[in-house]
Amino acid sequence: MKLKVKNLPIATGNIIIAVLCERDATNLDLQPADRILLKCGRKKVVATVDITSSLEGDGKYKKTMIHPGQIGLFYEAQEALKLKSGRYVEIFSAQKPESLHYIRRKLNGKKLSKQEIYEIISDITKGNLSDVEMSYFVAGSFIHELDMEEVAELTNAMVSSGKVLKFNKKIIVDKHCIGGVAANRTSMVVVPILAAAGLTVPKTSSRSITSAAGTADTVEVLCPVTLSLSKMKSVVKKTNACLVWGGAMNLAPADDKIIQVEHPLSIDPEGQLLASILAKKKSVSATHVLIDIPVGRGAKIIDMKQANGLKNKFEQLGKKLNMKIKVIITDGSQPIGNGIGPSLEARDVLWTLKNSSRGSTLLRDKSLLMAGGLLELTCKAKKGKGVSMARSILESGKAYEKLI
Repeated sequence: MKLKVKNLPIATGNIIIAVLCERDATNLDLQPADRILLKCGRKKVVATVDITSSLEGDGKYKKTMIHPGQIGLFYEAQEALKLKSGRYVEIFSAQKPESLHYIRRKLNGKKLSKQEIYEIISDITKGNLSDVEMSYFVAGSFIHELDMEEVAELTNAMVSSGKVLKFNKKIIVDKHCIGGVAANRTSMVVVPILAAAGLTVPKTSSRSITSAAGTADTVEVLCPVTLSLSKMKSVVKKTNACLVWGGAMNLAPADDKIIQVEHPLSIDPEGQLLASILAKKKSVSATHVLIDIPVGRGAKIIDMKQANGLKNKFEQLGKKLNMKIKVIITDGSQPIGNGIGPSLEARDVLWTLKNSSRGSTLLRDKSLLMAGGLLELTCKAKKGKGVSMARSILESGKAYEKLI
């Protein structure tokens, strides 16, 4: 069956949607959420069906967005087929993705193989799975916890789903904080210190999710953070480091899509948390990573038992992924800086880098602890001498010069 294309000014951000009128859907024996193959010449794509209801009580078809003989294409389908409105596209029935069978296996408590995990992540990346279907994968991983082999394969699959930043360096350094602590802008102090020490630090950061500001929001007060991969590499080549927003990079895009369905469910399966964090690090070719786990009321991790369990799993996963990982457990019971919000947090960072007495002692001390840990992990400093080396770089003004 051929239908006339009508491009719709709607985007899902992920799923490929095609809209049929009720009569055509009935003739094709299609229901909402069924799959169809759209083909025009050599271009083809599998889309999920949505249906417009257009039947009035007298049996006549009222004016509606999609008429009989038409097919509405959301933005993602338009991009895949490169069709203008008025062109015709052939419609064929399509099988549901095989990955749905693997998701059902996980819901039944079965262990997933490497091939099954890669198939699921591939379909998520291509937009072949709906939000509902992805949420079942999240739920299955929450109910039946992923073991370390599954987490390692999930991490590698997420990395392969997007671009990987390559640098001609043996050592690439990165850091991550589990989060939940206000004004925790340590990255903006740690990264310049490490860069001044000669280490390569391609740091991607997130925007705010639950707090007043994320690292990317705060950096954006001082400079642009939305960079292309080529521009990011150029900045790193020039300065040894960068502080950019990771959302524009297409690094481990399957991870971003999974996070989108986790938020409404308010669940964050531990296995997917581990994979999510380290996939982003592997996507920038990080070899040495420091993980900060704040513990306390208001932080994401509320007790030491949970923190130590997570620490052990990060270390196990690091070995499987051939990454050197250092995990520190820190006090997450109070804000780290003096100011709250992007501008005030940026001011705290500048005061700290300028060695001003107005800077936050907590921000300074924690940043030195983290920078020192990475200097020792990379053998830039001898064991026990990392903090003093970091302090020397900070007090010399070299870290401030790196940032500006």
